[in-house]
Amino acid sequence: MDAMTPVFVPTDPREPPASEFLASMTEEMRALYGRPDRLDRPHLDPADLWGPDGVYLVGWVDDQAVAGGGVRRLGPGLGEVKRMYVRPEYRSRGVAGALLGALEEGARVLGYHVVRLDTGPLQPHARRLYETAGYVEVPAYNDNPYAAFWGEKDLGSAP
Repeated sequence: MDAMTPVFVPTDPREPPASEFLASMTEEMRALYGRPDRLDRPHLDPADLWGPDGVYLVGWVDDQAVAGGGVRRLGPGLGEVKRMYVRPEYRSRGVAGALLGALEEGARVLGYHVVRLDTGPLQPHARRLYETAGYVEVPAYNDNPYAAFWGEKDLGSAP
C-alpha cells in the first residue's frame, strides 16, 4: 500500500472522533490481552490528554479520521505518549510513524523535553516503531503490569 501522511488536528479526547479511537483501542487491547483491565494500569483520564498539559491529535486523510493519540504530563519537562491508534485499514502505510512524530511535536509545544511510553509483549510492531523512532529502553517508570517495554526519547530543547 502507498504511504500517506495525515493532517493532524488537536481534538478533545472526550468528543468524537477522538473518543471513538480511544474506545476502539480499548476493545482491541481487551481482545489481544484477554484482560478487561489492560488499559486501566496505570489509569488514564481522557481529560489528561487535553489542555493545558496534554494534547490529543486526530489524523485526517481527506474527510476520513484515520488515527489518534495523545500526550499527557508526567512531570516538569516530561510527557508521555498514550493511546496511539490507527484504523486497521490504514495500518502499514506510515500513519503510525507520522502520528508518533506529530505527538512528539505536540509534546515539544507543551514544553516537554523528554517523552516516555510503554507497550505490551503482544505488540512487537509497536515496539519496533518506537525503537526505530529513537526510543531507548528504560527501567519501568510506571506500575503497568502488562508492559514489556518502557521507552524514552530526548526531544531536545522545547521551542
